[in-house]
Amino acid sequence: MGLQDAHLELEEVKAITETGPTYGRRMIKGYLAMKGVHAAETRIGTALRTMHQSYHEARRQGARNLNPIPYQAGYMGHKIHMDQNEKLAMFGVTHVLAIDGFSKKVLRLKSLLKLTFSSNRPAVLEYGIWGQVRVDHGKEFYLTHFMQELLTSHRHNQEIRPYLQTSSTRNHIVERIWPEVISRVNYPLKTALLQLVDQEEIYMNDSLVRYCVSNLTGQLCQIGLTRLVESWNAHRIPGKGVPNDLAGCGCPKKIPQELLPHSVDAADLYSQQRGSSLTTHSTFGVDPFSTEQDKLRVENQFAEQYSDISDLFSRAVNNDLAPYKQALLCLITTTQRNV
Repeated sequence: MGLQDAHLELEEVKAITETGPTYGRRMIKGYLAMKGVHAAETRIGTALRTMHQSYHEARRQGARNLNPIPYQAGYMGHKIHMDQNEKLAMFGVTHVLAIDGFSKKVLRLKSLLKLTFSSNRPAVLEYGIWGQVRVDHGKEFYLTHFMQELLTSHRHNQEIRPYLQTSSTRNHIVERIWPEVISRVNYPLKTALLQLVDQEEIYMNDSLVRYCVSNLTGQLCQIGLTRLVESWNAHRIPGKGVPNDLAGCGCPKKIPQELLPHSVDAADLYSQQRGSSLTTHSTFGVDPFSTEQDKLRVENQFAEQYSDISDLFSRAVNNDLAPYKQALLCLITTTQRNV
């Protein structure tokens, strides 16, 4: 004879008391089975929905399926989190994202050749200066730290530190979007590249090949990231709202352009004031062109074959990798003929 509903509910109350609100029907089923109590998953789910309504709603919206958020942002411009992803670094591409802690709007993105530091100048010029910049313990944002500290008196909120480094395991909002980037942008392109390497159609120890791979792959990643970020900023976050709407007019404090030097000038200023230098870039493949005319000739010849490279990305994410691979091989051979 099966477990009576009243008995099942009593057992679930005990289980929730012991495990907390994050356990859904599958986890509760396993937990009860460990205790020798057996019931169908659908019955457990029904009981969970009728009891502890707030717990069920939180699980449904995903509010408790992630680690606790280590900070709360009270308004647009309060705090911003910056991070980079190097899943495609072996092919010369690194992604950089910045997300406002309040609106969850992605404010800055790049697919770029590997850099050892990045600046958030474009975002600050467009939206204003944030009260606090939060990053992990890497060295790639030292210049951002420096500029944030240099402009600290221009911040709206003077009661918090201008920047803060915390462990990447603290589960900031920017780290939650990386799985979307990996699955929707990186994975199909990386799959194609690994196939080319495995089939010995490209040799990544060749400087010219590395240059071509990073160049075309970076452009396609930019297309994919733009699509993803625009969709993210326009989608509704349950219980929160639309990032674009929440961001409003940007940060409370704006910064005039003359106070924000470009990256190279900012790096020089960093060296003068800190007594140490920053590596402004690292080369992934050497530019093989001796003149701009040679480079332009290759670009034009490649464009005759592939006038719209966004189609390469669209087909790749739909599991048609051949056009991207063929285009890359075409770029490599065209470059080899013209250098």
